[in-house]
Amino acid sequence: MTRLIVTTREGDTRALETAPGLSVMEVIREAGIDELLALCGGCLSCATCHVIVDPADAARLAPASSEEEDLLDGLDDRAPTSRLACQIPFDARLDGLRVTIGAEA
Repeated sequence: MTRLIVTTREGDTRALETAPGLSVMEVIREAGIDELLALCGGCLSCATCHVIVDPADAARLAPASSEEEDLLDGLDDRAPTSRLACQIPFDARLDGLRVTIGAEA
């Protein structure tokens, strides 16, 4: 099992155990953290699964696509390490990845 470390908007931190093969968005939603809306279900057409990746972990991710960048550009609270959780495939090499759920879009 691999672990994803998620900090909610309220500041609570949870370690989520999961098998690889899901996106970060799916891991968070399956854990019952409903503040990550993910309205488009991972179709890359909204930014309601915005997360901020811990700067220490950002280099572990593949770069964002131009489509993802366009959606992130529309956010008021974009950070240098902002990503869309639906666009981060979670696998064993990301074990221990730390993300914070972004402000509600």
